[in-house]
Amino acid sequence: MSGQMSSAAMSKELADIALAMQSERTGHTPKAVTVVASEETVVVTLQEALTPAEKILVRTEAGASKVEDYHRALFAVSCNELRREIQRLTGRRVREAAVVIEPASGAVVHAFTSGTMVQIFQLEPVAATV
Repeated sequence: MSGQMSSAAMSKELADIALAMQSERTGHTPKAVTVVASEETVVVTLQEALTPAEKILVRTEAGASKVEDYHRALFAVSCNELRREIQRLTGRRVREAAVVIEPASGAVVHAFTSGTMVQIFQLEPVAATV
């Protein structure tokens, strides 16, 4: 990470930027955003990022495929702005970027790397205690 700001501050700023961008692009504000950053990778997870209409579509295989295609296309045409913000905050250029959509949970994950493999494991919510 760049010595300019702490990792926590950078993650918070990136989360705020990603949330605003997603809201602007889709008209739907995700429930939460998580940013995990290391020396080589930044992973942005937008929880419950699908619109109500998309949640209905993903109930079928064909609908889920269309929603995934839509979010991949949206990411392809809009990720340059987030790449610039990552470079500004980290001082490092993004070499690769990818998006993964998890239709069942409504999560959209953006991964920006400097040439590393990214494996994403989304955990189930913590069960409520009685």
